[in-house]
Amino acid sequence: MDVKKIVVAVEDVDAARTALQWALRNIIRYGDIITLLHVYHHSTRSKSKARLLRLNGFKLALSFQDMCNNYPNTKVEIIVTEGDQEGAKIAATVREIGASMLVVGLHDSSFLYKVPRTPPQKIPYRICPNPSAIIWRSRKSRRR
Repeated sequence: MDVKKIVVAVEDVDAARTALQWALRNIIRYGDIITLLHVYHHSTRSKSKARLLRLNGFKLALSFQDMCNNYPNTKVEIIVTEGDQEGAKIAATVREIGASMLVVGLHDSSFLYKVPRTPPQKIPYRICPNPSAIIWRSRKSRRR
């Protein structure tokens, strides 16, 4: 059985929590690795403000990890990093760790609404019609 790496975008909104719960019930299998990813936006040069944003991001990610602890055999990693509000850092992190899925809770101020409507260059993603807005990497058919 292949182990999947699944990234869950961590935000302080109910939609993100609902998306994680949906993924835990419907996607996660024994041995899969869940990466809880929180990207904070830091616009000032104050190091103390950046530190506070990073700390709050870890606290938020830990609350998401508590939800994962209710499901047996889930392996959880946490990444908190600084990035933009357009989702480029999220996409780069998904590519960097080689994740097979990205789970995002769709809400009114979601970064997905800020993504340019141009077609992706290298990794095509499809949005499924589920209200939890699960996004996954497209795979080419292996038929010959």
